[in-house]
Amino acid sequence: MRDFVRKLLQYAVTGGIAAVIDAGGFVLLLNAELNIIAAGCLSFSIAALVNYVLASQFVFNRQATLHGFAPFMAGALVGLIINVSVTSMGMFLAGLPALAAKVVGIGIAFIANFLINTHIVFQTKA
Repeated sequence: MRDFVRKLLQYAVTGGIAAVIDAGGFVLLLNAELNIIAAGCLSFSIAALVNYVLASQFVFNRQATLHGFAPFMAGALVGLIINVSVTSMGMFLAGLPALAAKVVGIGIAFIANFLINTHIVFQTKA
């Protein structure tokens, strides 16, 4: 349990860095007049790459490799679907401002991605 909490806290740091990249990129891309879906996908993808490199080394003590990036991105795609869906619903159904909706999307996707990475992508073989 202690290891799980440690990893969660470390993943919160790496995820926090990725979230700043995601949210900041999202706002910049919206200001560049990209539509919400394109802006969300692009900002999330850049943040996922940064998160993979940081999480591999800082959280899971693994070297970031191209081979390891594939399963990480498969899990990140689940997070992307959650992130963009929640962001879109927050804006269009709940009437939230774009950045507020994006922050909610990031938070929910963070939880999903942490669980996927801990239990599937970086699972230690016994």
